[in-house]
Amino acid sequence: MVPDKNLPKKWKKEQKVVKAIQVAFDIGEEFQYRLRKEALDLGVNPSDRVRQILGLPTNKRAQRPRLSISLSEVDFELLAEEFGLEKDNKVAIKQKAAAQLITYIKNSRED
Repeated sequence: MVPDKNLPKKWKKEQKVVKAIQVAFDIGEEFQYRLRKEALDLGVNPSDRVRQILGLPTNKRAQRPRLSISLSEVDFELLAEEFGLEKDNKVAIKQKAAAQLITYIKNSRED
């Protein structure tokens, strides 16, 4: 391990982040749902809402509103087949998937 005094400033900041420990709360499905919904209504992510409730500081930096999922190679193959694309064209697959999500939301909009 490299001594702290030899680390660049940026790495020293990141070293503090690395020391953080992820904590999971088992509070039940109903409470998780309500907390996630409240966070969504407030325009924050659930982790930040938990930090607010506990009186902890939150990230002041604006975050891009995005959805994310993990896709395996099999998932890419299935989506490529669905969209009529080559399985290695991951950018096009992502674009088609995003378009499908947008279409879904537009068609199921609550007015």
